[in-house]
Amino acid sequence: MSERKWVLVDEVAGDIQAELLRGLLEAQGIPVWLNQEGAGKAYGLGVAGMGKVQILVSSDFEEQARGVLKDYYDGKYEDIDWNMGGEDNQG
Repeated sequence: MSERKWVLVDEVAGDIQAELLRGLLEAQGIPVWLNQEGAGKAYGLGVAGMGKVQILVSSDFEEQARGVLKDYYDGKYEDIDWNMGGEDNQG
């Protein structure tokens, strides 16, 4: 059995953006690993690149992940109705 190879597909500023993109990619069935500089994570710093989070995916999914990220940055997800089932959940 071969070891999984991880490939860098993006780098973003901060945990919130990284987690959003992780969720988007994982929803497409793409395995994701987030990597952040230790000091930035420990101290919550976003200065001089210490708050950067690397988004890595299994090499088997690199092309698919790059396509999903391109669609995201091109704004193709902005008009999606995220209300599951189409019902108004505002009580």
